Amino acid sequence: MKLLSDSFSANGMIPLKFSCEGEGISPALKWEDAPIETQSFALIVDDPDAPNRTFVHWVIYDLPSHTNHLPDAIPTTPILDGRGIQGKNDADKFGYFPPCPPKGIHRYFFKLYALDGSLGLDFGATKDQVEAAMSGHVLATAELIGRYQKHR
Repeated sequence: MKLLSDSFSANGMIPLKFSCEGEGISPALKWEDAPIETQSFALIVDDPDAPNRTFVHWVIYDLPSHTNHLPDAIPTTPILDGRGIQGKNDADKFGYFPPCPPKGIHRYFFKLYALDGSLGLDFGATKDQVEAAMSGHVLATAELIGRYQKHR
């Protein structure tokens, strides 16, 4: 399975509009070659370079199996009509929290999981809750890394 973006290239710099210095919207993502048995997808985006701990920027799950992309600017609502459920990021908000590193270049890991069922979690689940629910149900994974450094 492959995870790609029209918004930034693998290991490339994430454009300003997807950061705290720009519009702060989520980037477009697309994926291909998911296993035929896939029943749902989950996406977790985090920053292991954050001070003190890995910072979770986005948790979205129960994306339907027919989904193969997310457009940019996904709303920060708990439930995405027909497109999945959003968890809480480490800013205690729903949806995408844009990159805003205090200093230096940080890496943002976009991790997609193909699952053999839906997770059945309520909206607002954390990364840890989603990972626990996914245990034993992951058919395939894909990863895309983007980087960001503040301009000011």
